[in-house]
Amino acid sequence: MKKKVLVLEDEDNIRAFVVINLQRSGYETVEFGLGEDAEAYLRDHNDLAIAVLDVMLPDVSGFDLCRRIRGMGSKIGIIMLTAMGQESDRVTGLMTGADDYVTKPFSVAELVARVDALYRRICGMGYQSDILQSGEYELDLRSRELKHQGKKVELTQVEYLIMKTFLENPGKALSRDSILSLVWGEHYQGDLKVVDVNIRRLRLKIEEDAAQPKHITTVWGYGYKWES
Repeated sequence: MKKKVLVLEDEDNIRAFVVINLQRSGYETVEFGLGEDAEAYLRDHNDLAIAVLDVMLPDVSGFDLCRRIRGMGSKIGIIMLTAMGQESDRVTGLMTGADDYVTKPFSVAELVARVDALYRRICGMGYQSDILQSGEYELDLRSRELKHQGKKVELTQVEYLIMKTFLENPGKALSRDSILSLVWGEHYQGDLKVVDVNIRRLRLKIEEDAAQPKHITTVWGYGYKWES
């Protein structure tokens, strides 16, 4: 799962400080100052692990946005930022579907630690996005469809499984034996050449020049690797 965090905070200096510290801790970030903009992003993207939401916003309440996110069926982790110190407000955040809260004024180190803890917890629960994304390619695990720049790429089931294997292991050299086992099953007795044949077919569908592939590259004498 991507270490990607949405930060929703209307105060520019606070938002910038949070974002730069999350990035220093290895997180990819997207940032917004208005709840409606953050909601629009969440409706169009499935690549977030965590959302950090300010409660007091110019357009909507962070509590309301949290409810809407859960109403979308999203399982991302949610941390509320609140200037309110009353226990009832913290309880409200948790009751609307938040996983944690941090009260202002807060230590950025504490916030990052809370994000780290929630990220580990989500991973431990076996959370998996329905979307695997790499550059301009997006693989929907529910519909079993591949899209390139939003356009559907027609795949056979074997080609889909090969793409799924690659996108789950980006940048990792995969041997022909391991691809055969992961795609065709451990007990498949066929020739390793079936891997090469299907890789060639897949390259014709996704590479600009199948003779000089940029994404499915050959690891000579071993197997193949996906480059984003």
